[in-house]
Amino acid sequence: MGNEAPGVAPDWLARGREALAKAELGPRVETVGRVESFADGVAFVSGLPQVELNELLRFENGELGFALALEADRIGVILLDASRVIEAGGRVLGTGEVARAPVGPGLLGRIVDPLGRPLDGGDAIVAEAFHPIERAAPTIISRDRVSEPVATGLLVVDSMFALGRGQRELIIGDRATGKTSMAIDVIINQRHSDIFCVYVAVGQRATAIERAIEAVRANGAFERTIFVVASAAASPGLQWIAPFAGFTMAEYFRDRGQDALVVIDDLSKHAATHRELALLTHEPPGREAYPGDIFYLHARLLERAAKLAREFGGGSLTALPIAETDAGNLSAYIPTNLISITDGQIVLDQRLFAANRRPAVDVGLSVSRVGGKAQPGSLRRVSGKLRLQYTQFLELEMFTRFGGMSGARIKNELVRGERIRALLTQPRYAPLRLADQLALLTALEAGVIDEAPLEAVAEIRARLPAHLDATAPQCVAALMGGAPLDESLRGTLVAKVTELVRELRAPRT
Repeated sequence: MGNEAPGVAPDWLARGREALAKAELGPRVETVGRVESFADGVAFVSGLPQVELNELLRFENGELGFALALEADRIGVILLDASRVIEAGGRVLGTGEVARAPVGPGLLGRIVDPLGRPLDGGDAIVAEAFHPIERAAPTIISRDRVSEPVATGLLVVDSMFALGRGQRELIIGDRATGKTSMAIDVIINQRHSDIFCVYVAVGQRATAIERAIEAVRANGAFERTIFVVASAAASPGLQWIAPFAGFTMAEYFRDRGQDALVVIDDLSKHAATHRELALLTHEPPGREAYPGDIFYLHARLLERAAKLAREFGGGSLTALPIAETDAGNLSAYIPTNLISITDGQIVLDQRLFAANRRPAVDVGLSVSRVGGKAQPGSLRRVSGKLRLQYTQFLELEMFTRFGGMSGARIKNELVRGERIRALLTQPRYAPLRLADQLALLTALEAGVIDEAPLEAVAEIRARLPAHLDATAPQCVAALMGGAPLDESLRGTLVAKVTELVRELRAPRT
């Protein structure tokens, strides 16, 4: 320090003066409260009358929490990271901000927690901005009709319960009936589309989350998917905000005129977390011990899914919430709430799953309230009678068990129904393109599939995409480009499926 030239300020002194010059001098107001009690990740705080609902609060040990319950003389605060014990009497500071989630393309291909902290061992997230996790749903005037399809690659869904961009379709069923697998198949099928995907895991086991992530990494467009993880081991606070954070991340793409898809796995566990926190904050319990605002909780979340009008950007946000039932009881509290909020439901049946008919979709209880309005015209043309034919077959099959119904017409209907069921049974991670679906349904309508042995239907479905690419690439390109299904294209598709049927029926030497 003694070697500086006379009259020249040293570097450290110059930097200090520069920092002082930039410092904002003057009084600073802080709102300080006091911890009254703490237990089970919930702290009751007094002395902060200006705190708003969902506002972030900072404890003196650095922990963050958000205000979930506002009472006359105290606040129920849910900790986001309950890693350390909060002591009674400790100081609490109001931040004046609500919980925010990072948004931007830097999240694509990453695994993060609801606050945007990386869980994949990668670098810190480079966010374009931080948006509140609670955002208002689009107004009625800013919405447009749902008319563009979301291709799921699942024949049973695309042909009978078509999904549209901006729709909210509930996937519901008992435990271990393939709900997550169906949602992951939909995400995987977006590898050829322009839809960005967000998968939100709420209260799931770490092994199940890892399987879902690896399935997308191996078969889908992992680089266009965001994984928001709040596992069963995460704090209840993180599990509570996870769906809201996932929607905020997806809304970034919607608000820029793009299309996004959000899968929430699942809202039953989210509802259980909300009930847990409500009971801990002494909210009055209602039906099945859920608080009275449980309907509003999920309604304000799912209403954020919408198709925006062109003057508001024209983007869309599609929601696929998942819910779990107990013994197939769709009339339970949470299932009925979610069914009334969403635009339809895909019901998975335990008996169908056990019989290896997967996806185990119950076509009688499932419905899409958007339906054919978002279905491609060519697919709607060939699938219009499919659900009716399949439903009639299921009833007819049940009656034939008693015998006495052996007419030729009955036998033909049974043969057709068995082929329909075989076509609708689809393995995981094997989505079908629109051209493949049109070929199968057109051949079914023409009676070609009826001629194939029942055990060969699965092989026809598996070999068809490669066969079409090799022998009719122009036909595939035209159909994938949105060309109408005219008689020429229809004849080509029927001919190609007929070639496969004859090849499989030919005796092998």
